[in-house]
Amino acid sequence: MGRLKSLAFAVLLPSLISLSGCEDLVPHDTQSLLAPSLHRSEVVGIVAGFGTTFAAMPDLIAMLKRKSSAGMNPRMAAIMGVFQILWVYYGLLIVSRPVVIWNVIAVFVNSLSVVAYLYFVHKERAQR
Repeated sequence: MGRLKSLAFAVLLPSLISLSGCEDLVPHDTQSLLAPSLHRSEVVGIVAGFGTTFAAMPDLIAMLKRKSSAGMNPRMAAIMGVFQILWVYYGLLIVSRPVVIWNVIAVFVNSLSVVAYLYFVHKERAQR
């Protein structure tokens, strides 16, 4: 688990340093995130986001069916989680509903995978 923490730190630290150097990181037009009208580019973004967000679902479902952590890589989940959160922030900056919505869902799906992994690892260690 120490390697996972150091890998997450190695990814998170440069991200935070680069973000701290930016001066104008405040979403400006947050009202338009809730506007009911959709543009064609947003529809394409919604369809594309659906595919990429749920691409990890087959692995999560397989892990739940076999009730084992086998095949799950926690480093990948940690890296994906960090960058999905950055995508949510980026979506807020550019005021893009599809980017925000799908990446919030992706963070949730990724969190489910991590929780399931931790549960099965704990269960497998207890059985030894």
